[in-house]
Amino acid sequence: MTDAQDTAADSSLRTTGGAPPDDGGSSVTGAPAGAPNPEPTPLLEPREGIPPVIADEESLARAIAAFAAGSGPVAVDAERASGYRYGQRAYLVQLRRQGAGTALIDPVACPDLSGLGEALSGTEWVLHAATQDLPCLREIGMVPTQLFDTELAGRLAGFPRVGLGAMVESVLGFVLEKGHSAVDWSTRPLPEPWLRYAALDVELLVDLRDALEKELDRQGKLEWARQEFDAIASAPPAEPRKDPWRRTSGMHKVRRRRQLGVVRELWETRDRIAQRRDVSPGKVLSDAAIVEAALALPANAHGLAALNGFGHRMGRRQLEQWQAAVDRAKALSESQLPQPGQPVTGPPPPRAWADKDPAAAARLSAARAGVSALAERLNMPQENLITPDTVRRVCWEPPTDVDAETVGAALTHHGARPWQVEQVTPVLVAALSA
Repeated sequence: MTDAQDTAADSSLRTTGGAPPDDGGSSVTGAPAGAPNPEPTPLLEPREGIPPVIADEESLARAIAAFAAGSGPVAVDAERASGYRYGQRAYLVQLRRQGAGTALIDPVACPDLSGLGEALSGTEWVLHAATQDLPCLREIGMVPTQLFDTELAGRLAGFPRVGLGAMVESVLGFVLEKGHSAVDWSTRPLPEPWLRYAALDVELLVDLRDALEKELDRQGKLEWARQEFDAIASAPPAEPRKDPWRRTSGMHKVRRRRQLGVVRELWETRDRIAQRRDVSPGKVLSDAAIVEAALALPANAHGLAALNGFGHRMGRRQLEQWQAAVDRAKALSESQLPQPGQPVTGPPPPRAWADKDPAAAARLSAARAGVSALAERLNMPQENLITPDTVRRVCWEPPTDVDAETVGAALTHHGARPWQVEQVTPVLVAALSA
C-alpha cells in the first residue's frame, strides 16, 4: 500500500480539477470519465510523525545506512532562505524512501552530505522543480545520477497548475498546507509547524511521481519526459552570470553610461556587504534606491540622504559608504564606464528583425505560429516543446539547404532533445521553406 493510500485509507488516485483533458479513456483519476470528483483530503501530519532533525554525524550515519537499505525512488526536497540570507544555500534537506521513512537533515550542522549522495547513487531522485534545488544540493555533495521532476512532468502532461500543492491536490486528492514556503529557514531551532510542513513536502512525492508516470505513458509522452529528466541530471553547473548588476530592477530607466557606472558601483558594494553579513542584498539596499541614486548623481551624502531609500533611518557612516561608491563611478574615465547594453550573442531582438532582415522576420512569424499550434495539439507549454531561443536561432541563420535532416541537425546543435527534434522539425521545415 502506498503512502497516499495508507494516509487516507483506500483513497485511489483521483483529480479534484486542473488535470489534463480526458480523452475518454482512463487517466490519473482512476475513475470513469464524467464521474464526480471527491472532496480533497487535508494532509495534516506525516505518516510516522515529525522526525527529529539530524544535526550530528552519528545520526547522519544512521540515516545514510537506512536510505541505502531502502527501496524504490527517493523523494528529495530542500529549503532555502531566499530573501533573508546571502546566496541560495540549503538550510534543510528532506528525504523520504520506502523502508527508510522520512529524514530531515540540517546542512548547517552537517555541511557535507556527499556520503548520502553516494549512498543514493543509481537511485532515482524525485524532486519538484528540480532545477531550483539542484544547485544548493550540489553545494553539499548531493548530485543525482537520475531523477524524476514532478513539476516538469506536470507541464509535459498538460496540467495548467504545476505547483506542488496544486499537483498533489489535482492528482492525488490531498491538500498540503503551504503557509511556510517563504519563511526564514536559517532560523534555529526550526519551529515544529515548519518541520511538519517540510516533512509533508516529501510525504507524497513518490506517489505523485507514480501517478504522473502513468499519465505520461497514457499520453505517449513518457519517453519525452525521460529525455528531459536525463538532460537535467547531466547538465553541468550553470556558469556565473556575466555583469549580474545589469539585472537590477528598474534598469530600463538608466540611460547614460555614467549612471550605469553608479549602478555597478552601488550594486558591487552592496553585494560585498551582503556577503560579509550573510544577508539578502535587498536587506542592505533596495534596487529602487540604487536606481534612484544613479539617476540623481548626488553631489554629497547630504544630497544622497534626500533620495528615496536613503532616508533618516540610515546612519551617517552608511550614507558616506554609499556616496563613496557614487563618487568612484563619477571618477571613472570614459573608457572605464560600462556600455549601455550587454554584448549580444546570437540573433538580435525579434522586434528589430523586420528592419534588419524582413525574410528572417517572416520565417520567425511562421515558425512561431507553427510551434504554437503544435504545442496546443500536444497540450503542453510552447517553451517545453522547444525553447523560443532555439527557434530564433534557427530562423535567423537557417541551413543553406532546408530539409528534415539539416533542420534536425540545427535543432540538435542548439540543444534540442531527440523527441523535440522529431516533433518540431516538420514545423520548422515548413516555416523555413515558405
